[in-house]
Amino acid sequence: MFKRNIYKYLGLVLICAAYSACNVPEYAQRNENKNVPAGFNNLTDSTNTGKVQWRQFFTDPNLVSLIDTAIKNNQELNVTLQEIEIAKNEIKSRKGDLLPTLGYRVGAGLEKVGRYTSSGAGDASTDITPGREVPEVLPDYAFGLQANWEADIWHKLRNAKKAAVTRYLSTVEGRNFVITNLVAEVANSYYELLALDNQLAIVKQNIALQSNALELMKIQKQATRVTELAVRKFEADVLSSKSLEFDILQNITESENKINYLLGRFPQPIIRDKGSFTDLVPPTVQAGLPAQLLANRPDIKQAELDLAAAKLDVQVAKAQFYPSLGISATIGYQAFNPSYLLRTPESLAYSLAADLAGPLINRNAIKAEYATANAKQLQAVFNYEKTILNGYVEVANQLSNITNLQKSYDLKSKQVLALTQSIDISNDLFKAARADYFEVLMTQRDALQSKLELIETKKQQLNAVVNIYHALGGGWN
Repeated sequence: MFKRNIYKYLGLVLICAAYSACNVPEYAQRNENKNVPAGFNNLTDSTNTGKVQWRQFFTDPNLVSLIDTAIKNNQELNVTLQEIEIAKNEIKSRKGDLLPTLGYRVGAGLEKVGRYTSSGAGDASTDITPGREVPEVLPDYAFGLQANWEADIWHKLRNAKKAAVTRYLSTVEGRNFVITNLVAEVANSYYELLALDNQLAIVKQNIALQSNALELMKIQKQATRVTELAVRKFEADVLSSKSLEFDILQNITESENKINYLLGRFPQPIIRDKGSFTDLVPPTVQAGLPAQLLANRPDIKQAELDLAAAKLDVQVAKAQFYPSLGISATIGYQAFNPSYLLRTPESLAYSLAADLAGPLINRNAIKAEYATANAKQLQAVFNYEKTILNGYVEVANQLSNITNLQKSYDLKSKQVLALTQSIDISNDLFKAARADYFEVLMTQRDALQSKLELIETKKQQLNAVVNIYHALGGGWN
């Protein structure tokens, strides 16, 4: 009879487990697309500048020192490092879920049961010692160990641990991506600062030339060769250039402070070489193959790891539908009198139990969690594909930008040379009374503007090289 009841209960448990397992809702899945074009602009060379370490890519010792300081002190990077520690602790937490929990219990209390209960009636007819009844208020002293363990039948806990490990690796790649952004931002700001220094030098030179021209106009006016209008026009031009000088000085201050902010320090002068900016030659960049972006770019690797973690989360959420097996055990000593507490085996108490628990009727919360996990997995798929596409587009744009900027720089160099020569020609013509002051003035303005634009184009060239180095995944190693 007893065996028959056991079989009935076991059969009921199996039926419930089968119901839970077979009644899991299905959701549409989507596999990520990793396909990328064979090359960039029909280029199929596998040599990739993104694999070059940033200390080798940047040759300016001042810039290298700034980047090194930024990596050590930048606050955003330090925040990311704490995210890595958080993820590392999550691994320890998930690992602990796989192991039995062991604790201790020490307690003391009083208990009075009703006389007309089974416990009260039993106590009334029992003597603690011969001739001495059990008192109505009975003390209770106990201490011992207790353990609990959930058998990971469906790999729910293992998958949760794997997801935590994957997210830890994702935070490491997130740190690398922050470093690549930081390196690129410091380098671009440094080149912007050098460009402003050279623009300031040109404006100062132009102010000196314009001041000399103004003095010449005053002499020409005294000789009645020009009117007061010419003098005022040249004077206004000098004032305009001086105003531009202060604008550049303000931009220099802001650029220096931006670099100091990236370096995690308060404003101070930035050490740099203020030599000829236009003589800087951008390093040659080789884009390699688009497929290499998947292994080089930290943001793509981070998105891939996030996707892997999201897939594991789906498995964990799915396992919630299945029954879980829990085992608990306790062992210790218990007695109503401390003098009896350590008597063995009379005061020894222990228990061992196993239970199988699972959802049966109201599973809406589990379904919602499962649906959410599936939706997050789809989000991770789309984000992964978007990150790959964004990486390819960034590289393609910068390759085109580098080519077009080189052509633009060559043309602007010729323009600057032509306008510089035009200044001397216009001055000679003016002295020979073959050109008026307006032509001299316009030639000087055009020459100044072309020189400033040439420096701006050179800065854009250097920024484009930094940006493609960043787009190829360089800068984190």
